[in-house]
Amino acid sequence: MACPAAKRVLVVAGIGNGTGTGASTARLFAKNGYNVAIIARGDSFVQGLANEINSSGGEAASFTVPSYSHDHLTAAWASIHKHFPKPEYTVRAAVFNVAYGVLRPFLDTTSQEVQESLDTNVGAAFSFARGAILAFKDNGIEETNGARGTLIFTGSTGSVRGNVTTSAYAAGKWGSRALSQSLAKEFGQQNIHIAHSIIDGSILVDRQREHRSAEWAENEDIRLRPESIALSYLYLVNQDRSAWTWELDLRPAHEKLL
Repeated sequence: MACPAAKRVLVVAGIGNGTGTGASTARLFAKNGYNVAIIARGDSFVQGLANEINSSGGEAASFTVPSYSHDHLTAAWASIHKHFPKPEYTVRAAVFNVAYGVLRPFLDTTSQEVQESLDTNVGAAFSFARGAILAFKDNGIEETNGARGTLIFTGSTGSVRGNVTTSAYAAGKWGSRALSQSLAKEFGQQNIHIAHSIIDGSILVDRQREHRSAEWAENEDIRLRPESIALSYLYLVNQDRSAWTWELDLRPAHEKLL
């Protein structure tokens, strides 16, 4: 008698207040048959999202961390493997959606803010990626796409272009982009798909609604929907290994003209 196929697990780190890219990705993957492990710092938001997915017929578990330090992320990965054990479950996708943004003129930016940007955008990305890749290395290769697993980094405009107030932020985002590119080169050889997504534009989340006009929120041509970004992430996970994307550049249809 054949053993039942292992249930796929998505691990997503970083959901903000539950209205953005990380949360939308968790919801979409749950609707597409994935079990979801959510790592975040805000206990009420992460538990609320898990409850929402579970009440909608999916399976999700929350893993709250005090910080995105190496030790806390490593402990979160250990808890995830305990909650979703092999061979019943297998981690097939992971999304690093954590960021620290500081937008100040260079001379007003503190050394502590620079360090926080590097610790979060680079250090935490490194630790999360390590947990994901170790999980993927134990997987067999899926026949549908030839992958052991897919790791996606959420980037931004600051990942490729600095600006007058982004010295600390862009330095961190460029670092996580370079990390993703290096990992893609190294672990593609082991059938592990690494992708980086540049989100080049404003996303329709609660924080943006508070500071933007109603016309902006209603005009679907000038901002990004988190649900649409999630669809792109699902596309990356399903790509065949003969044509893997490393970097995806997402932007609204009507870009701001220079």
